[in-house]
Amino acid sequence: MTERSQKAFPVSWDQFHRDARALAWRLAASGPFTGLVAITRGGLVPAAIIARELDLRIIETVCIASYDDHKNQSGLRVLKTLASEMTTGDGHGMLVVDDLVDTGKTARVVREMLPKAHFATVYAKPLGRPLVDTFVTEVSQDTWIYFPWDMGLAFQPPIANDATG
Repeated sequence: MTERSQKAFPVSWDQFHRDARALAWRLAASGPFTGLVAITRGGLVPAAIIARELDLRIIETVCIASYDDHKNQSGLRVLKTLASEMTTGDGHGMLVVDDLVDTGKTARVVREMLPKAHFATVYAKPLGRPLVDTFVTEVSQDTWIYFPWDMGLAFQPPIANDATG
């Protein structure tokens, strides 16, 4: 995907917090969950919010690198797998949380680890959406989400300025 073809979707801390809480509301009806697995790094912030809202105390991480820099996806690397007590079952009762499902590559790897876990993301793109059980907002595949932890305060040009006729 070229830089020109991407749409920008900047997300503020307030908006992300509201969206993560909305995800928790949806998940409350899908539980109860015995524990939560956050996919790092993006899943850490929504996992903290959701764990608080659903009163989950057992929290684990799986660390998967899928970007070689901030915008280019590379081959997946599992940097840290789940604790052995988390992988003894099929994931039944576990909640997996990430900020975004994009192409679904990361979700597929985690689904292999925990095939019966409930997979939830705040945002979903069409290619990855079939791998997610619950999400809040769908964005187009050519949209780049700028998460608040990746940004500083800066001017955003009007959308019309990006139009290439």
